[in-house]
Amino acid sequence: MNCIIIDDEDMARTIITQLCTHIPSLNLLEEFPNAMQAIKYLNQNEVDLIFLDIHMPDFTGFDFIQTLKNPPKIILTTSDPKFAIEAFEYECIVDYLVKPLLLPRFEKAIQKAEASGLKRKPTKKVTSEKTESSSGNDLYVNIDRRLIKIDIPSIYLVEAKGDYIQVKTEDKNYTVHSTLKKIADKLPNDLFLKVHRSYIINVQKIIDIEDNSVLIKKDVIPVSRSNRPELMKRLNLL
Repeated sequence: MNCIIIDDEDMARTIITQLCTHIPSLNLLEEFPNAMQAIKYLNQNEVDLIFLDIHMPDFTGFDFIQTLKNPPKIILTTSDPKFAIEAFEYECIVDYLVKPLLLPRFEKAIQKAEASGLKRKPTKKVTSEKTESSSGNDLYVNIDRRLIKIDIPSIYLVEAKGDYIQVKTEDKNYTVHSTLKKIADKLPNDLFLKVHRSYIINVQKIIDIEDNSVLIKKDVIPVSRSNRPELMKRLNLL
């Protein structure tokens, strides 16, 4: 099985690499100190098995799994045993190893992976997609009893403010009595993404991403942990 390692600890990657040398069926292709580098690699390459740490800076192992549309088999490697129940809610996870890793237990995990019939199935935990917008590039909003036409691609941000939403476009901002969910159902999925309970962004208008926020125009928008994996999937990463 072709495999990779994702772990932010140098020693942990070294230990797993050494353990892999004892299993003739394993072909270790690469190792990565963070999930972002691994995502870029997996965009161009397929693997059969991933050894994945749970606790990593900015991007947990579970966040990483959510970014994979068709994940391979995954063996979690962690020093924290308390996520075992959550781990097995994912069909792609075949075993859960608690550090320090020892060869006998490691061999059993590989046997489970080899015996598993799983082959690149979607993750069990998936978020439902928003309703597609109606045809056309126009959205009509009711402001002061007038229907105002807004060019949908010109929208770069929608912000919830109590019983109102603010729609920001290239030319003008509009305050509308509506909900974020209602306008989300009218916006095309390929352009817009809800990144926070109060914000929908046009992903093509992103200028910069840093930690858990994005910069659009002059607005710095928070990105919630649960929505970050979907955002990373949308990006055209090099």
